[in-house]
Amino acid sequence: MNIEIWSDFACPFCYIGKQRFEQALEQFPHKEDVKIVFKSFELDPNAPVREEHDVHDMLVGKYGMKREEAIAMNHNIGVQAAQSGLDFQFDAIQLTNTFDAHRLAKYADQQGKAAIFQDLFKAYFTDGRHLGDHETLIQLALEAGLDESSVRRLLTSSEFADKVRQDEEEAQQLGVTSVPFFVIDRKYAISGAQASDTFLQALNTSWSESQPLQILGDVSGSDSDGTCSDDGCSIQ
Repeated sequence: MNIEIWSDFACPFCYIGKQRFEQALEQFPHKEDVKIVFKSFELDPNAPVREEHDVHDMLVGKYGMKREEAIAMNHNIGVQAAQSGLDFQFDAIQLTNTFDAHRLAKYADQQGKAAIFQDLFKAYFTDGRHLGDHETLIQLALEAGLDESSVRRLLTSSEFADKVRQDEEEAQQLGVTSVPFFVIDRKYAISGAQASDTFLQALNTSWSESQPLQILGDVSGSDSDGTCSDDGCSIQ
């Protein structure tokens, strides 16, 4: 079973959705047969690397709400995160452009270090680390077990930029306009940070539909009960 997940490291519901999906996956009896592919999606490709305002003022500017309302909105999201076992520290978040973080994640995945996806989410939402700062990304890469010189070379080049853009173009083709977005075997799609039970139901449904037909009862021949073949009918 192949599962593709489009998300952005600056998206709170992407982190929550990832957590809920993984909680569902732990309950899925065939989890060892699931292959997960993380796909890049930038909520704001034009975001600057350095922002002067905080995440609350960003919402004020984007939605025209009062700062108190923005703080309350973020608090409510933080409560949802906590219910899923995550710790969101909105006051510490450093707004930035996530393109280089996506490029690093692509490289890390190629090197067998897919765990960095979780590290990048935690760095942004819990630890208040700056995902647009190259030295921060290098430190996260080292913590994930990646080679420093290779990561420095990556960040000062355009390596994996095409991979990120390819994911985003693919999202457009699929009609993805918001994240997180989960695609199961290119048959079922789940949009948003749904409850773990919803993810588990989708996993079970997709798995059952992908399996060969199971015949119940003894079909060995002579012991068949009420069947017909080219040789005639057998009634026990």
